Amino acid sequence: MDRRVKKTKQALNQALFTLLDQKPFQQITITDIVTEADVNRGTFYKHYRDKEELLDSIIEEILTDLKSAYQDPYLHSTHFSIQALTPSMIKIFDHVFSHQAFYRQVIKSTIRPSFQNQVCDVIRELVLTDVASFPDSSGAEPLLLATYQAHAIFGIIVFWAEEDFAHSPQYMSEQLLHIIHAKS
Repeated sequence: MDRRVKKTKQALNQALFTLLDQKPFQQITITDIVTEADVNRGTFYKHYRDKEELLDSIIEEILTDLKSAYQDPYLHSTHFSIQALTPSMIKIFDHVFSHQAFYRQVIKSTIRPSFQNQVCDVIRELVLTDVASFPDSSGAEPLLLATYQAHAIFGIIVFWAEEDFAHSPQYMSEQLLHIIHAKS
């Protein structure tokens, strides 16, 4: 992607999240977005049909990055195991930390009604892949187990955001490992 296009899209993304701190998505106009981003309307329409397409683009990009962050530990090991997992291998909190503005809005439910469920659904699908790949001796139904784990992970993210990201991503990864090992 051209550097100028990337910079323009980042400005529009940032503008939208700045505005979401001030008012609900439904009340935000294209004029608000382009004024905040300091770009003209024509530039906005060169990239997006409407504000919903801008939001969809942001959501798609962040959820793709979430999937990559979750899957990162598996990419660096041929024989992955939870016991061998280290805090530095857990990238989901790095992802959330780098997209703080987005997750604050998700938690405040200012983006879309029930968007928290969409984030949990993405995490659940990732966990379901784990459950299918690794033997589970718990006897729990895989979908229920994945749902439980997805909401637990999202709950930790909610706590962290409500604490205004007071802890480092490294600390949060360490704590998640303690929780995982406490369950075993």
